[in-house]
Amino acid sequence: MAATKRKKRAIQAQKQIKLELPSYIGRRRTLLGLLSVALLVLVVRAVDQQVLERDFLQHEGERRHLRVVEMPAYRGMITDRNGEPLAVSTPVDSIYVNPKLFSPDQKILAKLEKMLGNKRGELRRLLARHSDRGFAYLKRRANPDVASQVMALAEAHDLSGIGLQREFRRYYPDSEVFAHVIGFTDVDDKGQEGMELAYDDWLVGKPGAKRVLRDGRSRIVKDVESIRVPSPGKTLALSLDRRLQYLAYRELKAAVQQHKALSGSAVILDVRTGEVLAMVNQPSYNPNGSRSGRGGVLRNRALTDVFEPGSTMKPFAVTAAMELGKVTSSTLIDTAPGTLRVGRSLVKDHRNYGVLDVAGVIRKSSNVGISKIALDIPQEALWKAYSELGFGQTSAVGFPGESAGQLIPYQRWAKIDQATLSFGYGISVTPLQLAQAYSVMAADGLFRPASLLRQERVPEGKRVMSKATAVAMRKMLESVVSAEGTAPAAAVVGYRVGGKTGTVKKSIAGGYADDRYMAVFAGLAPVSDPRLAMVVMLNEPSAGKFYGGQVAAPVFSKIMAGALRLLNIAPDALKTPGVRLAGGMVQP
Repeated sequence: MAATKRKKRAIQAQKQIKLELPSYIGRRRTLLGLLSVALLVLVVRAVDQQVLERDFLQHEGERRHLRVVEMPAYRGMITDRNGEPLAVSTPVDSIYVNPKLFSPDQKILAKLEKMLGNKRGELRRLLARHSDRGFAYLKRRANPDVASQVMALAEAHDLSGIGLQREFRRYYPDSEVFAHVIGFTDVDDKGQEGMELAYDDWLVGKPGAKRVLRDGRSRIVKDVESIRVPSPGKTLALSLDRRLQYLAYRELKAAVQQHKALSGSAVILDVRTGEVLAMVNQPSYNPNGSRSGRGGVLRNRALTDVFEPGSTMKPFAVTAAMELGKVTSSTLIDTAPGTLRVGRSLVKDHRNYGVLDVAGVIRKSSNVGISKIALDIPQEALWKAYSELGFGQTSAVGFPGESAGQLIPYQRWAKIDQATLSFGYGISVTPLQLAQAYSVMAADGLFRPASLLRQERVPEGKRVMSKATAVAMRKMLESVVSAEGTAPAAAVVGYRVGGKTGTVKKSIAGGYADDRYMAVFAGLAPVSDPRLAMVVMLNEPSAGKFYGGQVAAPVFSKIMAGALRLLNIAPDALKTPGVRLAGGMVQP
């Protein structure tokens, strides 16, 4: 009995314990229900985003990384008359950063500065200056090796916000030889000097545009679409002949160094078209390098610098008188006693030449003789003759900064002005103007405007003197290059050459210097059928010799000899007695 009672009490105690313990079944069911709902929501949301909202989300992502970038267009090429490249654009990379994302440590900044060639601390200051912007250049148009080194450094150190942008850089294969004519462009590829500036609208291309996808480091990872195709600039064909340009540059540079001149210029014209075949200056510069701090070296002196041409003007006073019927080549002029009083001024010759014919006045370069001829010409007629030859006005080449020179209106002339103008004082010209005027006599009296662009056809030209006058003057100029003239050093073996020397005292405050000169020679060849007109000018030769016949004439001879042969112009003096050829002396 007792055992039965104890067993009953144990069973009742167990039931009481079960009643007192809490039940977790409801909680488990609730928790499982909530987890099931959450999972279902996640699945639904995933399906919604991955399937139903895919296009919208992709658009939103691309909107944050899509950018429209400019596609640069290369600048038109500049060539010589034969298609040889003188200025070309090559693709290069510019290095840029996003200052908001680019934050390297000081050690890496120092390495970057060394690679980029910056001064210490310069890069840090640049980033600070553009800290509120999303774009800044570190290096425009960097050399390829520099760009690759910078990007390798960025990859190695996992740098964000740095990249490359494709641009074009102007390159000049012939360096300083063509520098003054072609000029150069700035960092934005805009023309700054020379033909690069004059024809910038012709040469510049129109950039294109494309939409790209960038990553978090602003690197382009995908080209999405092309918006506008870039349009390259047009090719500009110059009249210059690369061979003649090199020849003229070499000889002028040697002469400037030999005679220790301050500067020099040389110009060659094709008299049949007016095209400039060569135009060189000294000193020159390298347009591929830095142009800062060079001052006047950048000037194209053949077009911007003026000088008094001296005796090279004498032929034009004679042609004006011949056109009016005042003189012929055989008219006698009494130059005795070697001086001429004009008002209160005195015109002088180097010595008393006595009686000279007009050809002799040119050959001996008599100031007295040419003054008497000029003073017999009405002032307006003489001024008109000079003006029609292009003096006192800019040429048609359209070169930036070209000087018009100075030709004083005849209404302001005194008698002495009329006299001094005839032998090249009181008038200022550029080397191109002088060469253009001599080309008129070479072209049988036709004025053809000078051009730095290749001409597709021969211009008609404007007649400013008769053919008879031009032919007669060429014969007189030929006598200047003879042994009896002032410029035998200008002769070219195998060719008949004509020209005129000029030795000009430089103008200073209060008058003219007695120890500073301009040495000039202007001429043409071959006399029988002229093809080339040329001017050589050396400014202040200081090595002892300073006369035009001593300094400028030999340069003319060397350049003209090479030019005639390079252009395959037939010799016209092979039957002249005493002409020395490769095989010995040619007999008459």
